[in-house]
Amino acid sequence: MEKKPFVTLEQVQEIVKTYPTPFHLYDEKAIRENARKVKQAFAWNPGFKEYFAVKATPTPRLLQILHEEGFGCDCSSYTELMMSKACGITGHDIMFSSNVTPDQDFKLASDLDSIINFDDITHLDYYDKVGEWKDTMSCRYNPGGDFVLENEIMDTPQEAKYGMTREQLAQAFNIMKEKGVKHFGIHAFLASNTVANEYYPALARILFQTAVELQKETGVHISFINLSGGVGIPYKPWQEPNDIMAIGEGVRRAFEEVLVPAGLGDISIYTEMGRYILGPYGALITKCIHHKHTHKEYVGLDACAANLMRPAMYGAYHHITVLGKEDALRDRTYDVTGGLCENNDKFAIDRNLPRIDIGDYIYIHDTGAHGFSMGYNYNGKLRSAEVLLKEDGSTELIRRAETPEDYFATFDFTGLFSENK
Repeated sequence: MEKKPFVTLEQVQEIVKTYPTPFHLYDEKAIRENARKVKQAFAWNPGFKEYFAVKATPTPRLLQILHEEGFGCDCSSYTELMMSKACGITGHDIMFSSNVTPDQDFKLASDLDSIINFDDITHLDYYDKVGEWKDTMSCRYNPGGDFVLENEIMDTPQEAKYGMTREQLAQAFNIMKEKGVKHFGIHAFLASNTVANEYYPALARILFQTAVELQKETGVHISFINLSGGVGIPYKPWQEPNDIMAIGEGVRRAFEEVLVPAGLGDISIYTEMGRYILGPYGALITKCIHHKHTHKEYVGLDACAANLMRPAMYGAYHHITVLGKEDALRDRTYDVTGGLCENNDKFAIDRNLPRIDIGDYIYIHDTGAHGFSMGYNYNGKLRSAEVLLKEDGSTELIRRAETPEDYFATFDFTGLFSENK
């Protein structure tokens, strides 16, 4: 698969006249088209709803765009709940899935009438003291063991800190029923960033069978099953992308084979994708500002790991395009670096690229999810702006770049530099 930027050099040269690099850029047209395709893939299920994982890209304008397309918010913290509320997203348009949850988070989730998804059975007693029991609530399931797909271990749920055991799930449902809960949900996340059309259908079968068993054991009404996230994107150009239509069809077959015969054909399917929804439709736009010729050839950018942590933290691959040189021969080998005082501040190591000149604009692909959101202020680096490329080709600043005033805003300098010091 060839990776192509969604902007040209000429477009970026125009954008930087208003917004200097680095900045994250998002493609509104592609975001909306992808959202509609996701809904189409699951249109066979009347109650289907996608709850976008706010942690992936906590940017109000993007949440509003997705809400306009019928998506809700998957929140996991107090401030994510606040952001959703500020965007006009409340009630059952919020799924609150958290862990080690503070009481103020539970209380706000309760006040907003969101669907609360309990991570642990001990949280039920804790919640009882701070929140109100609702008609519709959910529990997170962790089946343990390894999650195997086509004889390959995709992930190891038994090592994950999330979710309840099967026995705890039944106990939790019975406790919640006594508290007055009438409609129940089951949620699970068993593998991250899968590029395999079989993941969701395989997960669905596990949860569908669990739902059938729990309904018989507890007598509760199971109203939804949440497949959570895990549907990934092809960061590397040689990877095949997921086919969301095939994924939706695979889940439908499992639904028809497991739930319908058990009389549970009214269950709604929920998802909580982040990476698949926005990942490919964001890019980090940065500029080459230095060269270094020592034991290796280095290209220094005006962005750093503070703008995109994944390569430094995980060794993750992000494809790189030198704008204006898309068709040039990749006959140079570079380490592409930022300016942090950390040796892992590298966007690419030994990457074959065209010749990069100082002043060239660099397009780092697939930063639309877990890109800006993982930014930080190490070395006093300031978070960049976020810019929306609108459907009509114009741009909108959807988050301004931080300033030194922002960085120092939490300090009290009163008397710090007085004459007596």
